[in-house]
Amino acid sequence: MNTNQIISLKRIYDTTNPEDGYRVLVDRLWPRGVSKENAHIDEWNKDLAPSTELRKWFNHDPNKWEEFSQKYSNELNHNNCIKEFLTRLKKQEKITLVFAEKDIEHCHPIILKNHLDKLNQKF
Repeated sequence: MNTNQIISLKRIYDTTNPEDGYRVLVDRLWPRGVSKENAHIDEWNKDLAPSTELRKWFNHDPNKWEEFSQKYSNELNHNNCIKEFLTRLKKQEKITLVFAEKDIEHCHPIILKNHLDKLNQKF
């Protein structure tokens, strides 16, 4: 794990920059209207996204945000892929979590980033 590692967030529809570093799509479904060639994604990691059941339950409803946050955090706490992901990418100085959601205040990558940042601080 890398305490100097920077993890940032970016919508897949935003302009790609070299400063993005290692770009990881963290959605279960491929974003509409984006070709894989134009996405400039280094990795598509569906295992970091909320479970299909949780994603469908939440349905991007801001009224469910607090409960969704708790449930997704619980999923992350029991997700063995998290530590593997950080260990595998420990040499990456910058990781950009890429997502498709329109509502950037109520989207799972916010929770994921906070979770990854906390894990990086512990190690």
